[in-house]
Amino acid sequence: MADTSSVADETVKNENEEQENEDDNEVVNDEEGTEASQKKKNKKRKKKTEDLEGKVNGVADDLEKQKINDAQGKGASKEAGEGQKKKKKKKKNTGQRQQTSPPTIPISELFPDGNYPEGEIMEYPVVQDCTTAKDRMTNEEKRALDRANNYIYQEVRQAAEAHRQTRKYMKEYIKPGMTMIDICETLETSARKLINENKLEAGLAFPTGCSLNHCAAHYTPNAGDPTVLGVDDVCKIDFGTHINGRIIDSAFTLTFNPKYDRLLQAVKDATNTGIKESGIDVRLCDVGERIQEVMESYEEMEFYAIETFGSTGKGVVHDDMETSHYMKNFEVGYVPLRVQKSKQLLSVINQNFGTLAFCRRWLDRLGQTKYLIALKNLCDVGILDPCPPLCDTKGCYTAQFEHTILLRPTCKEVISRGDDY
Repeated sequence: MADTSSVADETVKNENEEQENEDDNEVVNDEEGTEASQKKKNKKRKKKTEDLEGKVNGVADDLEKQKINDAQGKGASKEAGEGQKKKKKKKKNTGQRQQTSPPTIPISELFPDGNYPEGEIMEYPVVQDCTTAKDRMTNEEKRALDRANNYIYQEVRQAAEAHRQTRKYMKEYIKPGMTMIDICETLETSARKLINENKLEAGLAFPTGCSLNHCAAHYTPNAGDPTVLGVDDVCKIDFGTHINGRIIDSAFTLTFNPKYDRLLQAVKDATNTGIKESGIDVRLCDVGERIQEVMESYEEMEFYAIETFGSTGKGVVHDDMETSHYMKNFEVGYVPLRVQKSKQLLSVINQNFGTLAFCRRWLDRLGQTKYLIALKNLCDVGILDPCPPLCDTKGCYTAQFEHTILLRPTCKEVISRGDDY
C-alpha cells in the first residue's frame, strides 16, 4: 500500500513541473500578447489543472478500493481459517459411556459415581383400622431412615440395572429354532459381564429358568439337552442377579403366536395387582384369585418377589422331568462325609454359590467332571435340596411375570421395573 501511494505522488509532481515549464515558455514567447490571448492561456491552464486533479482523485479512489479489497480478503481468509478450525474441532467428551450391543460393559463402569437408576416409586396402601402406612413419604423420621439405607438401595439398583439391560438384549436375541442351552448360556454370559461377576460378592442369583409350555418353573437344560424353542412354545425366562447377596428376581414370558396374548396379559395384570396391594403390615390373601399367594410383612427393609403364574391347565403343579436346579440347605449343620469326591464338590459349591441356587451346567463350567454320584450323595444326606421342574398337565400352557419390590421406610420401590414390563 505505501509503494502505490509513492508512485501516485511522483506522477502528480512530474505533471505539475511539466505544466509550469510550458506556461513559462508561453509567457516568454508571448509577453506582449493581448488580453484575449491571456484569457485563453488561463482557460487552458485551468482545464489542465482540472484534468490533473481528476487523475489524482482517480488514483486515490483506486487506492481506497485496494484497501477495502485487501481488508475483505484478510477477513474472508480469517473466517475461512476459523471455519476450518471449527470443522476440525472435536466434540467434547461428556464422559458418559454407552452400552455396547450385545451388552458387555459392567454396570459399575456405566455409572462410575455409584448412583444407579431408581425403580418405580409407589406409596403404601393405607389399610382400614391401621395407620402404619400413613404419611410415610413426608415423615421426617422415615426419611432419615431412608437416607441411612442408601448404600443398600444402590447395591440392589445396580443388580436391577444389570437385569434390565440383559433382558432387553435377550428379548431381541431369542428366536424360534434356537436350542435352550444356547439361550441360557448367552443370557448368563451377558449377565455375568454386566454384574461384573466376583464369586459371592456379585453374580447370578440362580440358574436361568427357561421352562416351556406346561412346565411352569425350575427347568434349565443340562449338558447334552437337545431341546429347541418352537414357534408355538410358551417360554418363561426367569433369572436373577445379585450384589452382596441382595437379589433381583424378575421373570417374563415370551411367545411367538398371538393366540397366547390373553394368557400373558392376565398374568401381567395379576402381577401388577400384587405389587399394588403389597406393603408394610398388608396381608395379601385372595388379592384376586389370579395371584393365589399370601404375603405378610411386619418389618421395613424387606425384599419380596411378586411372582405370578397363569395356566390353561388345572393350575396345580407337580415335580416332573430331570432335575437341573440344586440349592444348599442353610439350616443343616455339620454333616460328616465319607466320600472324598463329595467333600471336594461341597467345597466348590461353598466357594462359588454359598446358599444361592445353582445348576449342573454351572458345575460343568467350573471344570467339575464325574460328579453325579457325589451330587446325589450330598442330596441324600440333606446338605443339598434338589429343585425339580414344576409342571402342570401336559398339553397346557403356563405363563409367568415377576418383579422384586423393596419395602422402604417411606415408600415401596419396584426395583426391577423397566420399560418392557
